[in-house]
Amino acid sequence: MKDRKDIVVSDEEMAVQKGYISAIRDALNREMRYCIVTLGCQMNAHDSETIAGMLDQMGMTPAESREQADLVLYNTCCVRENAENKALGNVIWLKELKALKPDLIIGVGGCMMQEEGMGEKVRKMYPFVDLAFGTHNMYRLPELLYRVICEKQRAIEITREDGGICEGLPVHRRNNFSAYINIMYGCNNYCSYCIVPYVRGRERSRDMDKIVEEAKALADSGVQEIMLLGQNVNSYMGGGAHFAELLYRLDQLDIPRVRFMTSHPKDISDELIACFGELHHLCKQLHLPVQAGNDRILSQMNRRYTREQYLDKVRALRAVCPEIGLTSDIIVGFPGETLEEFEDTVSLIDEVRYDAAYTFIYSPRPGTRAANMPDDTPMEEKSRRIQRLIEHQQRITTELCTRQIGRIEPVLVEEVSARDAQCVGGKTERGHMVNFAGEPSLIGRIVPVKITSAGKNTLRGEML
Repeated sequence: MKDRKDIVVSDEEMAVQKGYISAIRDALNREMRYCIVTLGCQMNAHDSETIAGMLDQMGMTPAESREQADLVLYNTCCVRENAENKALGNVIWLKELKALKPDLIIGVGGCMMQEEGMGEKVRKMYPFVDLAFGTHNMYRLPELLYRVICEKQRAIEITREDGGICEGLPVHRRNNFSAYINIMYGCNNYCSYCIVPYVRGRERSRDMDKIVEEAKALADSGVQEIMLLGQNVNSYMGGGAHFAELLYRLDQLDIPRVRFMTSHPKDISDELIACFGELHHLCKQLHLPVQAGNDRILSQMNRRYTREQYLDKVRALRAVCPEIGLTSDIIVGFPGETLEEFEDTVSLIDEVRYDAAYTFIYSPRPGTRAANMPDDTPMEEKSRRIQRLIEHQQRITTELCTRQIGRIEPVLVEEVSARDAQCVGGKTERGHMVNFAGEPSLIGRIVPVKITSAGKNTLRGEML
């Protein structure tokens, strides 16, 4: 891991950005509303919270929709081709909105902008975009916006070097009862299908004391659940027992629930496995992406574990925590995957019995090794395989949900049900969504709920 002096953004640089925040706030002579559209993972969602925090400090306020906003900013994803196409399609739509509102400021940030050549593409092909930045220089948003708002210039800046860690950035959190905490950035794994190391950079870990300090402040504010984020949380501070040490320290705080994602199976340590049997506040849930169930495909993916090694981790986890809920990501139709190799993935799902699995047809990402691998499987066959996989996993999910009937579970109430205004919904420790009759005043509280029935993916219950 790099020396920390090389990866932490200096106090002097952060002071410069704070100066631009003040300058924009002083220069605004009208109400300015912003709308941030977030695509992608929880890391992007938390980045959007940080962007919103900076905009708040500039004196701006959130808008209810893009149409009502004076600044629209897309925080983009590029992990699959569909995500990139969706982002570009939405940005093009904003061209029409800007024709009606010439003073509208349009910005694009996030992972897609960090792709090789994307900055120049936006500069040349999307002249109506005023602002663009990548994942490595998000902290410089105040300076870039100053150019746009105060100097009336376009500001398109993509930094190729890995971004530094910025401490103390403001955050506009989505609610007051749950919170994300980034513990590290980037990835060193270079799975052959994955663009993330190229757009998020190499691994950089935050100082453990800083993380605990942030978590302590959240606990003091009444937050009920924190989610620790990283492209590969298991390799925090270089891997080994460091992540488990962080979890033990967080367990001493008065935060009822702690979760984390995402975990790479090759880096699951014995110390981390032990945490699930020993820590009081660590939720009985783990997202452990397997991606495929066949050893040759796993090798071609550069996952650096075998099917049996993965299953050994699963057995060890269930030995210390029999009720742990496991979820996974699975890619169907990786280049060269045969029907027999696909069947190995189906049989692995049978053996592990995931609570849920997020399945995707392989999407080639330019610049990755897999994008140049021969792929002779027709899309129609890939579609048949993924549909079979979805149906297979759905049966397991439904069976596991049915087994929850009769249990009494603590549920963190998160929202009013979209289907019934007289009901609220929230998650169990294991991550199952439960709907039950209740008032909106329950949102943000952890309450005991008896599970009374199960659907395909969710549970119903009654509060005790």
